[in-house]
Amino acid sequence: MTIDSQAEAFLEMLAAERGAAGNTLAAYRADLEDFAAYLGGRSTLRQAESAELAGYIAGLKDAGMSARTQARRLSALRQFYLFLLREGARADNPAAELEMPRLPKSLPKYLAESEVDALLAAARDMPGLSGLKAVAGLEMLYASGLRVSELLALPAQALTTDAAMLMVKGKGGKERMIPLSGQAKDAASRMRAELAKTKRPVRYLFPGRDLRAAMTRQGFALLLKQVALKAGIDPARLSPHVLRHSFASHMLAHGADLRSLQKLLGHADIATTEIYTHVLAERLRSLVQAHHPLAE
Repeated sequence: MTIDSQAEAFLEMLAAERGAAGNTLAAYRADLEDFAAYLGGRSTLRQAESAELAGYIAGLKDAGMSARTQARRLSALRQFYLFLLREGARADNPAAELEMPRLPKSLPKYLAESEVDALLAAARDMPGLSGLKAVAGLEMLYASGLRVSELLALPAQALTTDAAMLMVKGKGGKERMIPLSGQAKDAASRMRAELAKTKRPVRYLFPGRDLRAAMTRQGFALLLKQVALKAGIDPARLSPHVLRHSFASHMLAHGADLRSLQKLLGHADIATTEIYTHVLAERLRSLVQAHHPLAE
């Protein structure tokens, strides 16, 4: 079912004011369309009441949808009705009092340090530009904790200086500075030197087959899967986000603090960064076992 003009205005606001990505906008649109279809002709998106929203969320649960999906859709509706409230199109937010489904606690998936070493070794053995992209991508993601969208959006000139810090534009258009290792910069320089041999203009640090466009997330993920196979690692265990989790987990394991990690990852709320405290707990347990006089 199509959405109304106010829902379209909400999506335009997300794009213009919050810098929402295309995939994010598509997900919000799908959530609004699904609720509009649920309402049928009984009501409209603008006029929906709290009871109708509660019935919709309950229906998602009865249909076997995960608590995460239910929570995401309720979050989308809350933001939509908050937008209507602020615009004066409603006097209330009918989704505000609805209770969020309880999400199961899940630890972030990450690789062992030895597995990261194996991936880098396998990437270095790959020939041609694909191999150079794989090494540079792995080095930069693992050395910085970048999101893959942030990596692929970097312009070709991002690493043309000897600066020790890299400016990154993250979610919502927020900029942050991140340090890069010498190995990551060297890997990117080798990739850029190979691209320069084409004598064609390159706009992005990681271009796709069309050198004027950025490499796609799907293309980069496929490249990582190829590296995983060469390294003897199950490809299902590797993704750009797993490398981000590995960066964060290994940083904490080696003594980094949560506040510093929050800034490096670009998290708006430290509560998001706290998903990595499982690493701190394990490190503290190891310290007690190693140094407490009563530990066996």
